[in-house]
Amino acid sequence: MTRPDFARILQAFLSEYLPMQRNVSPHTIRSYRDTMTLLLRFCRDQRRLRIERLRIEELDKQVIEGFLHYLETERGCSIRTRNQRLAALHSFVRYLQIEAPEHILHCQRLLAIPFKRYDRPALHYLTAEHLRAILEQPDRRTPMGRRDLALLALLYDTGARVQELLDLTVQDLRLESPAQVQLTGKGRKTRIVPLLPSTVALLTGYLREHGLHQPHQLGRTLFVNRLGQRFTRTGIRDMIRKYIARAQRTCPHLPNDVSPHTFRHSKAMHMLQAGIPLVIIRDFLGHADIATSETYARADLDMKRRALEKLAPASPAGALPSWQEDPSLLTWLRAL
Repeated sequence: MTRPDFARILQAFLSEYLPMQRNVSPHTIRSYRDTMTLLLRFCRDQRRLRIERLRIEELDKQVIEGFLHYLETERGCSIRTRNQRLAALHSFVRYLQIEAPEHILHCQRLLAIPFKRYDRPALHYLTAEHLRAILEQPDRRTPMGRRDLALLALLYDTGARVQELLDLTVQDLRLESPAQVQLTGKGRKTRIVPLLPSTVALLTGYLREHGLHQPHQLGRTLFVNRLGQRFTRTGIRDMIRKYIARAQRTCPHLPNDVSPHTFRHSKAMHMLQAGIPLVIIRDFLGHADIATSETYARADLDMKRRALEKLAPASPAGALPSWQEDPSLLTWLRAL
């Protein structure tokens, strides 16, 4: 296949297939674009391939595996990032084998490249004391402080992903009873999340203070920075770091590694500990599969187990009989 064919397929993948057929978000398209850009640069700089004449056959299993190794060793990417790049490549290759079926065997070899297993980090969440300490830091006497408090309260109250929060417009809010917010998550799936009265009060004051309660402001971005521009992920992260540093003066055991996603984990754990069923937590957080929500249940059980181990008195040696001495138990086990 000549280079123009490769360019045509790649262009169609990014500009037609992903947005029109898959209906993925612009963020996903940019991520896939960045993956293909990194791959082409690797082919040019590391493999000395002329990308203007790159043929499909040249993107073989050795090249792709070399690219993944390069991501980890040269660029310092984590295994999780490496797997995300591989997932993007797999998506392109699946599209390629449909558009160029003469390369289907070649594509199958690339699709056989496995994802790398990795140890998932421990699930961190904020206790009620931690959360209270953080929300006490914004200065309610200033407009920026009131904005920050409303933003952080909404981030926790809804369990929103940070991008879902950044994409909110005024029309996504309903502050009349029943108060709720519409969030647009992964795959452009929307969900309705109820709001607590305390958060409604903060948002009502914030909208009125900035004139966002007027009907002609419905399309405006809900939260903007001091320049009047849409917040970025970095901006939200820096805001949280600032308030964490302040809160640690009165709450020294508050962890340092608090991110916007920590608020989402915290909401999920608090709902679980309050006895909310996993199915409701799944729908509240917008998880596609309940297995994702079960992560919080496993984390909560592990924490309870460690707490019980601390409380349980040490048993004297030999005080407990061995299960091997119970013939009825052995009989039952053999019958399984």
